[in-house]
Amino acid sequence: MGSIDRYIFRTTLASFALVLVSLTGVIWITQALRGIDLMTSQGQTILTFLGITSLVVPALVLIISPIALMIAISHTLNKLATDSEIIVMNAAGFSPFRLFYPFFYATCVVALLVAFIAAYLAPDGMRRIKQWDAEITADVLTNILQPGRFAQLDKNLTIRIRERLPGGILAGIFIDDRRDPNERVSIVAEHGEVMKNDTGSFLVLETGNLQRFEVGKRDPALVAFGRYGFDMSKFSGQGRDVTLGIRERYLWELFSPSEDDPVYKQIPGQFRSALHDSLLAPIYPFAFAVLTFAFLGAPRTTRQSRNFSIGSSIVAVFGLRMAGFACSVMAVKSPAAVLVQYAMVLGAIGVGMWMIVGGIVVEPPPRLMEAINRSNARIARLFGRPATA
Repeated sequence: MGSIDRYIFRTTLASFALVLVSLTGVIWITQALRGIDLMTSQGQTILTFLGITSLVVPALVLIISPIALMIAISHTLNKLATDSEIIVMNAAGFSPFRLFYPFFYATCVVALLVAFIAAYLAPDGMRRIKQWDAEITADVLTNILQPGRFAQLDKNLTIRIRERLPGGILAGIFIDDRRDPNERVSIVAEHGEVMKNDTGSFLVLETGNLQRFEVGKRDPALVAFGRYGFDMSKFSGQGRDVTLGIRERYLWELFSPSEDDPVYKQIPGQFRSALHDSLLAPIYPFAFAVLTFAFLGAPRTTRQSRNFSIGSSIVAVFGLRMAGFACSVMAVKSPAAVLVQYAMVLGAIGVGMWMIVGGIVVEPPPRLMEAINRSNARIARLFGRPATA
């Protein structure tokens, strides 16, 4: 790699890193704000909150990296064109295809990064999020039930405790259970403690009363008790039994899922879609790089506008990615959509390479420019001031 190649290679990767960090940071903040209730309602520390929300970063990088590469290549080519370096290199014998070499090397680095994230890092992060969230939810009485706060353990189950006493004793317990649509149960107890046995985990309440409001009955049933066991097995067992979804599967698990996997039996089409998304992930950077260079890499003078080429590259890149997302969704039900997705990506690379090798300069159609000039002239006459005598 020559000095010119190293210069372009370093400039492209530096721009890529800057854009990637900036875009990922902004999107991560918007995603992290959705999980702020992890601290407010479940009593977690800021370190736990940051740890869990940061695990989604690899999944964000997986999506943002090709776009960041496109922006980095556009910035580098625009910088070279502004300084007339592309013209000088072309005059020195650098063909557009030769100029593409350092951008290709930078794209290989990005593709390797994306391949590693798609195959292992992103699924591992999503898997850790699910396991960590299950462990937090599993230890309900330690992490969620905070004195003086109403904690919603389930969609229609709320528990509140007044205080914690030495020895694990809970004082001032209130339970509102509306999970059964035919009745509502309200329990108030003076004390309680958690007990575990072979059958599960129970919140054993002492000295209290239970009110049962049944549908169709006017008056509630009131029962006073000295000792009552409330089943907490559903919540205490979540940390030990985690069902992995599609996004939590490594690439090799998508290749050969177990025939006994209940998730695979239920949605085999999503396994197929996720598998080919992971395989295509490192190919998209090459398609984006080739298309961007094909529109912007041809030598131009400083008098020639690059706005049309920049707009065309953006439309081509985002159109390809949106079509890829659409094919990914359709691949759940139709295997033919996978072939269409591969054909689009490889076809875009082929067309872009043909434009680069042929040195094709993308310019706006003359009729379009004439129409724009006439429109600008009419606007200028409409808002122009009459000349003074």
